[in-house]
Amino acid sequence: MTDTARTYGAAIALVSGVYSLVTATAGSMMGTTSGTLMLILGVVVVVHGVVLLTPYADRLGNASGPLMVVYALVMLLNQAVVGASGANWGMGGMDGSMGGMSGGMGGSMGGTGMTAGMGWDLGMVALAVLMLASGVLMLNDGDGDGM
Repeated sequence: MTDTARTYGAAIALVSGVYSLVTATAGSMMGTTSGTLMLILGVVVVVHGVVLLTPYADRLGNASGPLMVVYALVMLLNQAVVGASGANWGMGGMDGSMGGMSGGMGGSMGGTGMTAGMGWDLGMVALAVLMLASGVLMLNDGDGDGM
């Protein structure tokens, strides 16, 4: 794997892992199965990202690409399950109330635009897609194209 692919993979892993940790420890996700999964995954992904920036990355060999793909798929699957369950974490609470909208004309709306009322976290989905792309690039980096 080239240094460019490794650095790119590390950046994606660090950002995705930290985002997972922050969302897992934010209010309504704490104590949920989804939150626990994202907490554990966040720690693992951050550690992987840090390792990619050190000489120990060589010990991972060709495993980094497949690991990144697995992390991304777990994140996407978790988001699909959360979305299908109708949970509304990250958009104003778990009350299913369109992004935390509270009663009456003077109510406030915590969600916005596309995310209001959705059960998934579009930021997490975007980061998971980037991580998936990173993993695929890492998998294909051994073909001598000098990425």
